[in-house]
Amino acid sequence: MSTTPRALITGIKGFTGRYLAQDLTLTGYRVFGTTHGAETQAVDHIAVDLCDKQALREMLQQVQPDVVAHLAAISSVTHGNVDEIYRVNIMGTRNLLEGLAALDKKPRAVLIASSANIYGNTRTEVIAETEPAMPANDYAVSKLAVEHMARLWMDKLPIIVTRPFNYTGVGQTDNFLLPKIISHYRRKASDIELGNLDVARDFSDVRTVCQAYVRLLELAPAGQTFNICSGNAYSLRSVLQMASELAGYEIRVHVNPAFVRANEVHKLMGDGSRLRACIGELPQIPLRDTLAWMLQKDAA
Repeated sequence: MSTTPRALITGIKGFTGRYLAQDLTLTGYRVFGTTHGAETQAVDHIAVDLCDKQALREMLQQVQPDVVAHLAAISSVTHGNVDEIYRVNIMGTRNLLEGLAALDKKPRAVLIASSANIYGNTRTEVIAETEPAMPANDYAVSKLAVEHMARLWMDKLPIIVTRPFNYTGVGQTDNFLLPKIISHYRRKASDIELGNLDVARDFSDVRTVCQAYVRLLELAPAGQTFNICSGNAYSLRSVLQMASELAGYEIRVHVNPAFVRANEVHKLMGDGSRLRACIGELPQIPLRDTLAWMLQKDAA
């Protein structure tokens, strides 16, 4: 019988899931993953709706994972179906934890991806995990609810909660801000419509985020919560400046009031000291290098 450890990634075909699958494979895992819908299935990819308890339990009995990275979620703040945000993010996560707790052989690490959006419009310059949560949109409320709900299972499962700040890279869809900007530069567009140019975000590279996830799954610091962040905040204006320098031309920016969200979180910058104390330093990829990677014509 094979002794190769098994990893399960929910949402393996999502932006983060694809990179994490590569990293866990290189680490020595046989990687399984859940997908949703009628997509073509690769080997060890299983189509299952996390809101279907029976199908989910059957999948878990089949996979018998040693570690789990729960990434599947409605992950956009601007997603229009509020019912779906709460159903998938909260009940889907609860069903997963219930199914994992019912296994005879429990996984040794279960990582749940929450979000730094739970902090909302805090006045704190650098946000640590101890900052009170003040979610300012339904997506953030759903993620905070997931964290609270996950605590009900921490006596049964070795759960790690992560709060990633913004991150990006090749393959992220254009309904996220940085890919939208880079897409315009890639096709040499002369104009772009954006919202508030003065919002500032802590951006990481998806490859750095996945390295953090791999280390957390290996070390399994059960019961703990970690920011995943760079510790640097970039305004949208500075991102545009970097992209213009890399692309060799300046794009005309039009501020569209329709893109200025109510309850906009003006600044999100994380304190990553707790994560570093646990897993050590990660190689930081400068945002400019990430943007250059995304701009490359052959990157995708």
